[in-house]
Amino acid sequence: MKKLAPFAVVVLLSVSACTPIVAKHGNLLEDSQIAQIELGKSTRSDVLHVLGSPTTQSTFNPDIWYYIGQITEKRGILDQEIKKERIFEVTFNKDGILQSVEDKSGHRNDIPYDRSKTPTNGNELTILQQLLGNMGRFNAPQSSPTDLGR
Repeated sequence: MKKLAPFAVVVLLSVSACTPIVAKHGNLLEDSQIAQIELGKSTRSDVLHVLGSPTTQSTFNPDIWYYIGQITEKRGILDQEIKKERIFEVTFNKDGILQSVEDKSGHRNDIPYDRSKTPTNGNELTILQQLLGNMGRFNAPQSSPTDLGR
């Protein structure tokens, strides 16, 4: 029985390492929430009350709000994968009355990451040049007047 206990712990930890980690990010709106607001009648405060705070506002037009929500899943050391995503654009007129609600979920642009290095000025040294570059540059410490005979 004592020999099986460590084996059981290793098996249990191995199985739990494969369990996906599911996370919810942002404000994932449901269709029932969208149905509660009315075009041409609902105000900004009505939308805030029903949908909550927007994830972000448009940079150049504060009358456009965006609600962005995702459910992601991560397995072990692999990159996280988006399982569900919804993006809504809510537009108000100048008087603060709801003008439109558009589902932008299918119109997302995937921008690839650029993993290249930032160029720096200077010399590019090999490992051997770095290791041997300081040979002969080691100097004995200079004595100072405060050393008093050391």
